[in-house]
Amino acid sequence: MVTVFDHPLITHKLTIMRTKETGHKDFRENLDEIASLMAYEVCRDLPMKDVHIETPMGPCDTKELDTEIILVPILRAGMGLVNGIMDLIPTAKVGFIGLYRDEKTLEPVEYFAKFPKELPDGIVLVLDPMLATGGSAIAAVDMVKKRGAKNIKMVCLVGAPEGVKAFTEKHPDVDLYLAALDDHLNDIGYIVPGLGDAGDRIYGTK
Repeated sequence: MVTVFDHPLITHKLTIMRTKETGHKDFRENLDEIASLMAYEVCRDLPMKDVHIETPMGPCDTKELDTEIILVPILRAGMGLVNGIMDLIPTAKVGFIGLYRDEKTLEPVEYFAKFPKELPDGIVLVLDPMLATGGSAIAAVDMVKKRGAKNIKMVCLVGAPEGVKAFTEKHPDVDLYLAALDDHLNDIGYIVPGLGDAGDRIYGTK
């Protein structure tokens, strides 16, 4: 399933992020806010369990979450989505995947991976702001699947049709969430209109 959010607040904040004059402070703050808004919807179907509690007014039969939430950002830009989601889910645990592209094969290569022990039993949100060719997202989901993850969601900010097609063909069992689906990739693999290099704009690097 591919979900593209059309919430006015998400669209408004993404417009600020797209604008080339926006500095890294405002870019990062709006990314945090969009991540929280997206997480609210991404987590709509989380499993719950029945609990019995005591309120100040008396007993209450209610529900609470019945799963671990594990965030897995793809370094480095994926880290930009972590804080906003953890503001909403402060008990979430965080794993990490580091990838680089081999200059000869152009394939993603893992250089770092570290995950909580609950990975196989929790709900895993793989995070990357940009879904361009789909190569990094596909590789990251391959990696968490190899380590036992079963319930996986891919959360991105902006996607290109080429990347969405590649990802959904490779991982049809993984739900994909986007704040926007853009027009196409240019000849150097950047999303158009996109928002530029997300990592550079988050961290103020060139």
